[in-house]
Amino acid sequence: MILAIPFPDISPELFAIEIGDFRFALRWYALAYIAGLVAGWWLIVRAVKRPALWPADTPPMRPEQVEGLLTAVVLGVILGGRIGYALFYSPGGYLSDPLSILRIWEGGMSFHGGLIGVAVAVSFFCRRNGVPPLQVADAMSMVVAIGIGLGRVANFINAELWGRPTDMPWGVIFPGDAAQACPGPEGMLLQGLDAVCARHPSQLYEALLEGLLMGSVLLWLAWRRGWLKRPGALTGMFFVIYGLSRFAVEFVRQPDAQFASPGNPTGFALQFAPSVGLTMGQLLTLPMILLGLWLISRARRAA
Repeated sequence: MILAIPFPDISPELFAIEIGDFRFALRWYALAYIAGLVAGWWLIVRAVKRPALWPADTPPMRPEQVEGLLTAVVLGVILGGRIGYALFYSPGGYLSDPLSILRIWEGGMSFHGGLIGVAVAVSFFCRRNGVPPLQVADAMSMVVAIGIGLGRVANFINAELWGRPTDMPWGVIFPGDAAQACPGPEGMLLQGLDAVCARHPSQLYEALLEGLLMGSVLLWLAWRRGWLKRPGALTGMFFVIYGLSRFAVEFVRQPDAQFASPGNPTGFALQFAPSVGLTMGQLLTLPMILLGLWLISRARRAA
């Protein structure tokens, strides 16, 4: 008998206001973004107010400049995340309907696309304000795990980005026909007269690895081990920890449906790299790990 956990009855909306035909709803996913950005802004302001944390005891920017950095990050996350999702995960659909890329309320955001978008936006911010890009990147790397962790919890509440079928006792029975479409007997169990599917809660795995674990390590290195004094080192460690965490979780995370094939109904083997069995998330993560190792090595040599 396969044990499983029923999906908790949590609404994706924190609250909703309806006036006539007008409806406004605050979703947990939006709240995760807002909380992550506000918490990150607060921590960076605190860090730049402590000169001893930085090279030559000189912060890379003034506390009031952090608000401009926050604006750049917001634009980079939204634009980069949406465009990245269209290019990496669903190019055919968006080419047939280009305007659909503007409908962000329909969902579909790519972390890697958002990362590229933030890099571009922050580069403009640094050039315009004359601040050192690597030190600003370190400040952002110190706090980014907060938003990532909260975002993964919101993914779980939204019952999206679930994992592959499992017979582990902590498997979750996610709602929806797509989640119940188990390709084989693994994870299938009888509930009454109906067969349902238990899946890995991969969103929570990512929240623990990419959020709690990574955030704790990066904050400890920044505030206790002096890593902000070596430009690029903390950014490199972020790339390495996130890359390894994401690579590992991809083994139990259900890949995007557009990469499935009749001979591979789980979509596990990426169509661009079938010989090595990578998912799109793993393929995009490998350059991050290599870049992170290079940044750490570079920072150690410059110390």
